[in-house]
Amino acid sequence: MTSKQVKRNKWSLDFAHKSKQDKGIDVPSPPGYAPAVSLLHTVEYLRETDSNHLILKKSWDLALGPLKQVPMNLFIMYMAGNSISIFPIMMVGMLIIRPVKALFTLQQTFKVAEGTQAVGQKFVYLLGQLVNIALALYKCQSMGLLPTHASDWLAFVEPQARLEYSGGGFVYI
Repeated sequence: MTSKQVKRNKWSLDFAHKSKQDKGIDVPSPPGYAPAVSLLHTVEYLRETDSNHLILKKSWDLALGPLKQVPMNLFIMYMAGNSISIFPIMMVGMLIIRPVKALFTLQQTFKVAEGTQAVGQKFVYLLGQLVNIALALYKCQSMGLLPTHASDWLAFVEPQARLEYSGGGFVYI
């Protein structure tokens, strides 16, 4: 079957055969195209750099996660208030417990992180967790839960020893 025998719709185009008008026109190669470079090596290189870039990006997202939580923790602290009741105590407890648990699982968290930036990522993650712990301790202090005054330690102070004893007297008329 030739192309003339195939029933053609009026909107179909035949890209397999050049028309008589297009034979003299030579389309230039697009910018960045090099026919001498093997497509297979280019695809492998792009795939390798792309996967390395994605791993690095995900590792940094993981490392910056605690610092991204700071504004939300500040908002939670504001909304909880400074009263001593169950809701603010639970919020402060969670503000302390989550970063401490995360610090104990630091090696497991960064098990997949590799390369020269792994130490920096761990340091940023550790710094973010310490900032969150500091926020929780500040909230405890503002609620009056931390013993920061001398009167908080009165239970541990020995009573003063008497240096002088006096007794009752007699009245002489």
